Amino acid sequence: MNDSVRYSEQLWPAWWIWLAGVLIGASFSTIFFPIAAFYGFIAMAVGVAIVVAALITITPRIEITDQWLKVGRAQIERKHLGRVVAHSGPAAREQLGPGFDARSFQCVRGWIDPVTTAEIIDEQDPVPYWLFSTRNPQAVLAALGSDEPLRTTGVSVSEH
Repeated sequence: MNDSVRYSEQLWPAWWIWLAGVLIGASFSTIFFPIAAFYGFIAMAVGVAIVVAALITITPRIEITDQWLKVGRAQIERKHLGRVVAHSGPAAREQLGPGFDARSFQCVRGWIDPVTTAEIIDEQDPVPYWLFSTRNPQAVLAALGSDEPLRTTGVSVSEH
């Protein structure tokens, strides 16, 4: 059975997180510069490399195939998905605040405004929905076969 990829996105950190990471990594050199500039530069390179590698390693991926929705390390068969709705602006803030259900699965990145909620219809699963960030909500909706428009106001899955 062919399980081709319909959509894939890496949720890379914002530019300011990369900058902060590089500065933090470079700050390790302050320990070694008093000893010798050579050791300071080596410590700076190693510190920056460690922080950049950590940022790359912890960056989650969204992947939608014919059979699966994968967000970060979590995955669920698409047959267990109900209504899928994307939110931006005030609607996204509603999902992350007053409309938030603590039982939901979340993969949210604060520097990415749009979020998507995917209702879980598997009665065996205690999770009511998945909530995840995406930079391209229309593409996620299309890949999951949702006809829902991008919402800028209102509540998500529970609203019918």
